[in-house]
Amino acid sequence: METTEQAVHLHDEHQKESWEGAGSPFNVSYGKLMMWYFLLSDAFTFAGFLIAYGSLRFSSPSWPVPDFVFSTAPFGIHDAPLIFVTIMSFLLIVSSVTMVRAVQEGHRENKNGVIFWMLLTILGGAGFLSCQAWEWTNLIGKEHMTVTTNPFGSHLTDGVYLDENGNPGKETFRAGSSYLMHKVASGAGHGEGEHQSDSHHTMAKGDHPGAFVDEKGFIHRKFQITAGPKSGSTGMEEFGPKAFGALFFFITGFHGFHVLSGVAFLLIITINVGSGIYAARKNGYEMVEKIGLYWHFVDLVWVFVFLVFYLF
Repeated sequence: METTEQAVHLHDEHQKESWEGAGSPFNVSYGKLMMWYFLLSDAFTFAGFLIAYGSLRFSSPSWPVPDFVFSTAPFGIHDAPLIFVTIMSFLLIVSSVTMVRAVQEGHRENKNGVIFWMLLTILGGAGFLSCQAWEWTNLIGKEHMTVTTNPFGSHLTDGVYLDENGNPGKETFRAGSSYLMHKVASGAGHGEGEHQSDSHHTMAKGDHPGAFVDEKGFIHRKFQITAGPKSGSTGMEEFGPKAFGALFFFITGFHGFHVLSGVAFLLIITINVGSGIYAARKNGYEMVEKIGLYWHFVDLVWVFVFLVFYLF
């Protein structure tokens, strides 16, 4: 009976302290609670961007095929969709695992263990950023994709490309198949719809047999529709939807900024761990746990970015 009364008394005291502001109602530190608030608001931001991407994509009659757009990789690898982005994702996921190990070592008050696993996490984040830098360089420098120009697209009708004499050639395309606009200066391109010749490098702006060069130096191939209500008519490949390039660079860039910020914070906290600041607090390296929450959030967001841009 006495034990029950003591338990009730302690419960009443705890409630009283909570209402008076002497303790946390959720038994969570103020710092971790604020981190959760920040991550929740950031999740809404990313959700808004991804919903906007989905709305624009499904309202567009054509959209670039991911297997075609992201089919290149370093060292001259072509026609290997998802290979490079898989490496990127693997680095980020592994860095999340090493972050878990750093938090565990922090709970054990093992300073050297925290430093070791934090350094591996930093390497994983830096590796991901390096891969993203290469991907952006390839898309901008070789494929000429910008926030306002998207050379990737997909055909809406079946047809056949016209040759240099303006006659139907042997190369055909199917509705929905991907194409890539080519620039005269570089002739960069890959995949279905590619057609380059040495003469293209010296083509002047304007109309040419089988092709048209616009003011920006992009080659638009002429084609003849072979199926559908407009069968027999001719036209030129149009650029893909502008929204694709803008959305890709903005959303992946926004996520990359989060990764870059995370790597910077991880580095600062690792230096603080080495100096012994957190060991003196005897709180299980709570700062490491807080940055761990942020890092896991960044990894989780990448899963959704990966799904919308690289798989669908």
